[in-house]
Amino acid sequence: MAALNLPDICWVIVRAMCTILGVIVLQRGSRHRNKNIKIYISNHITQFDHNILNFLTACYTPLLEGHSGFVSWARGYLELGWLDNRTRLAEALRHYSSLDSARGLLLFPEDETTNGKVGLLKFSSWPFTIDSTVQPLVLTVKRPFVSVNVVESSWVTELLWMFFIPFTVYQVRWLPSMSQMDEESVEDFAVRVQEHLATELGVVSTQHTKSDKVEYLKRMKHTAPQAASSAANSHPSGARARNFLPGLSLSSLSAEDVRITGMAKQVKEVLPHIPLSVIKMDLVNTKCVDTTITNLLEGRVQFTPEEVSVSPSSISLSNKPQLASCKLVTSLKKAPKDASTAKPVAKTRFEKSPVDRHLSLQERKEALYAYARRQYIEKHGLQLDTEESQAEEP
Repeated sequence: MAALNLPDICWVIVRAMCTILGVIVLQRGSRHRNKNIKIYISNHITQFDHNILNFLTACYTPLLEGHSGFVSWARGYLELGWLDNRTRLAEALRHYSSLDSARGLLLFPEDETTNGKVGLLKFSSWPFTIDSTVQPLVLTVKRPFVSVNVVESSWVTELLWMFFIPFTVYQVRWLPSMSQMDEESVEDFAVRVQEHLATELGVVSTQHTKSDKVEYLKRMKHTAPQAASSAANSHPSGARARNFLPGLSLSSLSAEDVRITGMAKQVKEVLPHIPLSVIKMDLVNTKCVDTTITNLLEGRVQFTPEEVSVSPSSISLSNKPQLASCKLVTSLKKAPKDASTAKPVAKTRFEKSPVDRHLSLQERKEALYAYARRQYIEKHGLQLDTEESQAEEP
């Protein structure tokens, strides 16, 4: 990595060495590359993205966090200071890029790594204040056996994985340059570039930031041990606690298991007669509450109904099936017309306020109840008028 600061011949040698060690670098769309542009904008996947791109073009990436010194220099970072002030850092980079002998600047507006398979983090606007024209590029990384992005893994660990895995393929695709339009704000320009990169990668352009990722990791650490502890306490001493998936022990409990369990409870509230294990098994495949409810209602998943326990004031479904059906029909007629005829749509945005999240959940539950009632009536061929008249009989 230190050879990136040395003459061009060293780059050739280092690239040959990396190829022997299994680090393969490919590039596409080089015809779109404009050598007069000094600002490169890319998505961020691994802690060595800037080193890999240095094999293709002479550029620097400024140090944004961590300690300056020999290690950061050896890793190929440009040390300009102002780690806690992005405005002053942008001014320093703007002054640096104005020099005739300056190399290009490779910037990662996401400010954090992702796996590059689901979505892009929200782009920061400060990289787009350096110059009004940027050269976007998309980066994809593939390797066998081990994920290319391990959460909270140090750069030393990532380096060892890179060298001991048979091969790691980095593919860089150059895109046509983009310029800030007249009367377009820097923030809008950043959003436009983000959406363009997301489209080229085939992922979602999200509004989640680096802070959201940090908060999610904290929540994941806190939630998983709590779930494991509660599951262990719910079993008698000496009994072996198990997850809902065969072959998985309690030690393998993860945030994904906790999320599946939470979604399963939502489905159970709508369809209480379906075993929880059946719901969880289908949620593992669908990852969606709406899809699982549809599969269960339309008979795509085989199951044996459970006895539904109800309060003394309510009517048992097992003893009075006709009256229960009538109640469903009556409640359906009282429900809004929109909710009974349309399939619930999953939320695509995570509300920031706890109050908004609670309201969103209530609206979602009401829509799911109405949808489940409609599917039940259609499946059993019930007639609204006939069943309602039966419900009014003493």
